Amino acid sequence: MGTFIEISPPLYRLFISTEENCNMRCDLHVHSIASGMFTAPGLNRICRESYTDPAEVYERLKRMSMSIVTLTDHDSIDGAECLRSNPDFFLSEEVTVRMPSGTEMHMGVYGITERDHAEIQRRRNDFIALLMYLTERKLFFSANHVFSGLTGHRKAEDFHWFASYVPAFETRNGQMRPEANESAARLAAREGKIAIAGSDSHTIAGVGHTYTEVPGARPVDEFFAGLRTGRGRIHGVHGNYGKLTADVFSIVRSLFWDKPWTLAMSPFALLVPAFTAGHWLNEIRFCRKWAAALEHGEKRKRMLWDLDSNFEANWAS
Repeated sequence: MGTFIEISPPLYRLFISTEENCNMRCDLHVHSIASGMFTAPGLNRICRESYTDPAEVYERLKRMSMSIVTLTDHDSIDGAECLRSNPDFFLSEEVTVRMPSGTEMHMGVYGITERDHAEIQRRRNDFIALLMYLTERKLFFSANHVFSGLTGHRKAEDFHWFASYVPAFETRNGQMRPEANESAARLAAREGKIAIAGSDSHTIAGVGHTYTEVPGARPVDEFFAGLRTGRGRIHGVHGNYGKLTADVFSIVRSLFWDKPWTLAMSPFALLVPAFTAGHWLNEIRFCRKWAAALEHGEKRKRMLWDLDSNFEANWAS
């Protein structure tokens, strides 16, 4: 069926039943308690990035009218254990990848198996080796929050790698500023990339408010076939300072509940708005710097040291 969709989407929509001709929705970027600990010094031993139970995430996504459900925890598929029996659930993860320049980026990889997860983790510190594996396995993957400084500093060559070999860009992230998402959308359009969207929610409040939609798809493979053939649509909210601050307060509250002894540090919670303001200002600076550099620069020519020019064509076949 997936092959038929790719060959002739109009014929597929003409002959399928009304029940099948629906809009298939999925929040392609959502976290649970399996995402592990905060990476910030001082918090990496006591505070988790998310305290949301995977089953709660699933139930919330279904209430938010998501047709299919996945988790994209950081370098982990542990949260999926209790969800595997659901026919509308599929396995994914958000991989922390080391670029050839030495920087790091977050990559969403979707529809994987346990064996894929093991190989992805083994190769995630070698971007080229990871690309080779994902391409060989024909897995769908994306560059997440392209204009965010969440993973640290960025170098110009990183964007060249994204443009050359990553098939999809996250062009709407429910935690990112509208300007950052719009810059990602313009870059994706300029480079001919597939646009996807997800909430990137680390708390239950934001789950399912930003999502990707494919008309006329039913099972998971048809959803991704639709994305590959350009039928995906992005929907939902952007991020803002108030939303970020509320989420951090929610995580701090969960920390106090999980580790009561940390209540002794509760006065420091008053600093949360200042902490999130600093982060928000850094995000503004990062986005403006790289959006200006990329939008005013010339499109880079492929260099001799690049991988084979048929790389993406091989992935799509």
